[in-house]
Amino acid sequence: MDYTTQMDAARKGIHTPEMKEVAENEQMDLDELCSLMAKGQVIIPRNKNHKGIKANGIGSMLRTKINVNLGVSRDCKDLDVEMAKVQSAVDMGAEAIMDLSSFGDTQKFRRKLCSECPAMIGTVPIYDAVVYYHKALKDITAKEWLDVVRMHAKDGVDFMTIHCGINREMAEKFKRNKRLTNIVSRGGSIIFAWMEMTGQENPFYEYFDEILDICKEYDVTLSLGDACRPGSLADASDAAQIGELVTLGELTTRAWEKNVQVMIEGPGHMPMDQIAPNIEIQKPLCHGAPFYVLGPLVTDVAPGYDHITAAIGGAIAAMCGASFLCYVTPAEHLRLPNVEDVKEGIIASRIAAHAADIAKGVKGARDWDDQMSYARKKLDWEEMFRLAIDPEKARKYRAEAAPEKEDTCSMCGNFCAVKNMNRILEGEIVNIYDE
Repeated sequence: MDYTTQMDAARKGIHTPEMKEVAENEQMDLDELCSLMAKGQVIIPRNKNHKGIKANGIGSMLRTKINVNLGVSRDCKDLDVEMAKVQSAVDMGAEAIMDLSSFGDTQKFRRKLCSECPAMIGTVPIYDAVVYYHKALKDITAKEWLDVVRMHAKDGVDFMTIHCGINREMAEKFKRNKRLTNIVSRGGSIIFAWMEMTGQENPFYEYFDEILDICKEYDVTLSLGDACRPGSLADASDAAQIGELVTLGELTTRAWEKNVQVMIEGPGHMPMDQIAPNIEIQKPLCHGAPFYVLGPLVTDVAPGYDHITAAIGGAIAAMCGASFLCYVTPAEHLRLPNVEDVKEGIIASRIAAHAADIAKGVKGARDWDDQMSYARKKLDWEEMFRLAIDPEKARKYRAEAAPEKEDTCSMCGNFCAVKNMNRILEGEIVNIYDE
């Protein structure tokens, strides 16, 4: 092999099999894709140890991709249920699975994902360290934190969220600038507590070069975590969030110097009018690296419906330049999602991503919609079901209220504008009442 990472290959003008696969799927010129990757504006997360992965690109001029969070917890520890969620997510078109397991034999589940799942696999090593070492948080050493990063890389993880932007200086800034909801990032709160109890620097920041060496060895993409992402509308765009983003931009250039691929994580909860400005701030601060957002959730008052609040924010964010949407389920803020929650979250995120791709002119994005419109014009129900983002639900809804005539639906019947326009334009008589 004449290259160490996908970024290294791109900078050397080498077209890897993964680049060829992505270019074909995205209808993009291979040299153009290679150029964007060389600049860090497109990434292909693909650990050398992850066999059977389907290559996917994330970044500028590509389709917006979807990530699905799942994993076992102390209260919900059934691995079979989590694998059912994984299969459901893959079947519904999610490009990435993020294992956030925080209980039990986490390595067994992680290795199973990396050996069987064709989607990109992501993890947050800081969660796993707490589980793996079975000791008090304050007693975990800097070396032990980094050893877990290496373990995840060796297991085949394609991208890792590393909370390296919240260093001691940023922690002090956070304490000076009070928030309504403090730090809501699990990883961010863990490393903040560790720094407060030990008085030491964040090891992911202090030993960032060692982390880069690990990522370079296995070609792991760094997802630079936003420990200070806002957990409420009141905290959006505050000093902590923007300050951390500046640090992440600095770390991005250090990663690129070692040919390590990077994406930047973003909010969080945020009013709609702040989403576009946040994306615009991120672009220069982080040098055009792909932006990965959780939502954003555009209101705080919709527990049970946060897949909708997140889809609204995600569509706006992706239209403005975000490349990767982390799904949010109806169970957000309430409990671990079940299989049906996962489905609802994925569908909402896919709608948001697709709508944004149409708005920003991604090549071929609107072809799908035009095909659906043509099927509707022809009243071809089977073709409509085939093209639907959720064919099962579309078919179920029609079956639940079957129409008297197959060429109509139970909403309009003989008043169907589509049917009547087709007839009148073909020179037929339209006689609604007597039909």
